[in-house]
Order: sequence, then structure tokens, then C-alpha cells
Amino acid sequence: MTGKAMAAEADAPVLLAGGNPQIAKGYGDEPVQAYIAAMPGWKRDVGQRLDALITQAVPGVRKAVKWNSPLYGVEEGRWFLGVHCLTRYVKVAFFRGAELDPVPPVASKQAHVRYFHIHEGDAPDEAQIIDWVRQASRLPGEKM
Repeated sequence: MTGKAMAAEADAPVLLAGGNPQIAKGYGDEPVQAYIAAMPGWKRDVGQRLDALITQAVPGVRKAVKWNSPLYGVEEGRWFLGVHCLTRYVKVAFFRGAELDPVPPVASKQAHVRYFHIHEGDAPDEAQIIDWVRQASRLPGEKM
């Protein structure tokens, strides 16, 4: 391995359990794009598409990375959606998902949170994702 390759590898984000990138806490598009760039394999394409759909659905959306997950919100410091890599899927968390219509399919231990999982090879209904994102963006965000 060359010196440049070793330096690039040393600068690469650490992948935590399930391949979730360890990205420093930060606000704005830059840390979110760093997270997406560090998503392993097929998950990177999912992350890029989700980010594009969310940005399309909610112009001016606020972005941050906290707890090694991209967060999206409308109000400063309040978030309606988060993304997280797990071993077999990318988890999209709607923090007030129980109030969406239709309700996203995966329940949480928290009564008001609902999830949507995207597995390798899935072709998710993008119109439904955009609709959920728009609905979620109009609900009060979670302070985190």
C-alpha cells in the first residue's frame, strides 16, 4: 500500500455496527454528505436518493449529523426524520410517524416513532416517501 493510500484509509470514517459511518457531529449539508459518502456499498446509493428526495420534498430543509445519523428538520434544533445504516437495511425513522397517513410500516418501542426500512435490491415507492416526508415536515419536530 502506498503512502497516499494509507493516508486515505486512515482518513476514512470508521464503520460502526451494521456499517453505520462514524461521522463527527455537525450542522448543514456538509456532514450529511460526508455520512452519505461513507455509507458502504449499495447503502450509499440509497442514502444519496433519500437525501435528494427529502431535499426535493422540503426545500430549505435543515440538515445535521448527530449520534452518527443524518437528521432532517424545518425548525432549528428540531428534527422530523433520521437515517441510520444497519447490517441488512437502511432505516428511515419518522419521529412523529404514528401521525402520518398511511403510517410507515415498522413500529418502534416509542409509540409515536415509525420506521421504513430499505433493503438491498428494494425499489421503494418514491412518491410515498415524498408524501411521508412532506407530512412529517409539517408536524412539530423532535428536539434532540
